[in-house]
Amino acid sequence: MSEVHTTIIDLDAGAVFSGTPSGRIIKGFDKPCAHTPNIDPDYVFHECSRDIVVWLMDSSDPLYVFGPTGSGKTSAIKQLAARLNYPVFDVTGHGRLEFPDLVGHLSVRDGSMEFQYGPLALAMRHGGILLLNEIDLLEPATATGFNGILDGEPLCIPENGGEIITPHPMFRFAATANTNGGSDDTGLYQGTLRQNLAFLDRFWLCEMPYPAPEAEKALLERRAPMLPDDIRTRMVDYANEVRRLFMGESGTTYGHSIEVTFSTRTLLRWADLTVRFQPLARQGIQPLTYALDRALGFKASKDTRTTLHELAQRLFPQHAATGE
Repeated sequence: MSEVHTTIIDLDAGAVFSGTPSGRIIKGFDKPCAHTPNIDPDYVFHECSRDIVVWLMDSSDPLYVFGPTGSGKTSAIKQLAARLNYPVFDVTGHGRLEFPDLVGHLSVRDGSMEFQYGPLALAMRHGGILLLNEIDLLEPATATGFNGILDGEPLCIPENGGEIITPHPMFRFAATANTNGGSDDTGLYQGTLRQNLAFLDRFWLCEMPYPAPEAEKALLERRAPMLPDDIRTRMVDYANEVRRLFMGESGTTYGHSIEVTFSTRTLLRWADLTVRFQPLARQGIQPLTYALDRALGFKASKDTRTTLHELAQRLFPQHAATGE
């Protein structure tokens, strides 16, 4: 794959994302580069992906995608980008991240000082998506350093002789977070910070909840066709009940929330491990519960793991005994 893109092309958005031409044009690149995500052929696009597609068509503002952990915020952006051959420069925010970390730094190469461009500078210079995950973990003072960039202004790099980088027409700035920037009042996402209102005002917001059950059932059918249909359906039901427990929204008799949740990734891992551990059934071990522990249960506290097993016994009465 080439290191830097050179050719921007017009693509039919419908043909790219659904296989059905729509007549709506979206720009992409003629081929992938080293920073273009790999296409997952089994990926099922979230219904909120339409907002991201519209944003990619004409990025008048940066994009802020928020939603619960594991809902697929980052993967949605990356998979959309992959089908446009768009490079993605992926960064995870944290309390010690500073604006210069994204711009670049001077380093010694072959005995001389050379400036190494950071992800923001590369995205602006060559055209690509700067994807800043967990943006609500940034210190607000650090986040406000992006204000000029978010307004479309050039990037000045004093450390590189005052170099000015004018934003490439294909440059996009996207952020993901578990909160909408107003901090977390549920206690689920410790460490998130209330962001500066002027900073947030620059974004177009998109909320991404967990995928609809029908979408996850269709995905499981494609990724784990060897499992019976009723088992796949109950796996999705189980995942959504765990999510409700995590959010403190469950109507079950458990009476408490839990500290782990089911991402779509975890759901697929559970299904995959259930199939791979099928030979254990000959030893009296139920593969479904055995796989559940290795996909999620071992990440939880003892009490939560008990709750997960009780829920499995309720939804899978013939398959939930561990045998361990």
